[in-house]
Amino acid sequence: LSGSMAFTGKYEIESESNYDEFMKRLGLPSDRIEKGRNLKTISEVQQDGQTFTWSQNYPGGPSITNNFTIGKECDMETVMGKKFKATVQMEGGKVVVNFPHYNYTAEIVDGKLVEVSVPLVPGKIDENAFLPPAMAPK
Repeated sequence: LSGSMAFTGKYEIESESNYDEFMKRLGLPSDRIEKGRNLKTISEVQQDGQTFTWSQNYPGGPSITNNFTIGKECDMETVMGKKFKATVQMEGGKVVVNFPHYNYTAEIVDGKLVEVSVPLVPGKIDENAFLPPAMAPK
């Protein structure tokens, strides 16, 4: 990770893979999956050393901002408004955090924000989870 501002930037979704499969694993209904598939989501990240402000903006839908410091427990919220406590870690240049039903990692690769979400447990869960997609610089 080069410098303390490596994640700072504004990123727009460029591509995503396994979206439908992931959402089905989370138990979301097909109409919600369809609605979210082609949203041009924008992520804005401000990084100051170990402190982050991380915003997800969904066109025509909700926006959410989470503030966190690496290694410290904080209050976070999903785009559907579900609040939870989490401790965000930095592992090998990747931001890592467990959302209520999936593990999320983010890293900068060739100037792009690459985000990966992996379900923690198979089976149906509530609709309050969301998938932060892979983002390209805007």
